Amino acid sequence: MSLITPDFGLLFWMTVIFAIVFFILAKFGFPLITGMVKKRSDRIDQALRDAEQAEKQLKRMAEEQRQLIEEARREQARILNEAAANGDKIVQEAKDQARAQTTAMIEQAREEIRIEQDTARRELSNEIASLSVEVAEKLVRSHLSTKERQNALIDKLIEEVRASRGQEVS
Repeated sequence: MSLITPDFGLLFWMTVIFAIVFFILAKFGFPLITGMVKKRSDRIDQALRDAEQAEKQLKRMAEEQRQLIEEARREQARILNEAAANGDKIVQEAKDQARAQTTAMIEQAREEIRIEQDTARRELSNEIASLSVEVAEKLVRSHLSTKERQNALIDKLIEEVRASRGQEVS
């Protein structure tokens, strides 16, 4: 038996053993191996689909986040505009109220000044009248100090009354 050329019997048994091993592998091994490869392939495909879906979801979430940020910025701008408008409105209302109060205070002060002026005029008139009466009294006393002057005044007054009645009658 030579190592380079095998015998026919050895070739036969080697072929039979190879066929048996191949049959066993084909019956049990290859389906198991191909099943495992198929499962692994399916898992890889599923993982790729999940990754694509996750990527799509991330893109969608990123877009939603961008939209939410944009909406928040718009809302912030709207709120700031409203706050500025409300601030301007409050300032204007405060100015208007201050003007109204100032006008009311000025009118009240004018009324008080008018009342005080009227009171001062009345007091001044009363004082002038009082002083006039005192002066007249002193003048009359000094002028009518004697009986002759008093009688002359009475006569003069009677003549004036007669003259005025005479004019009324005619």
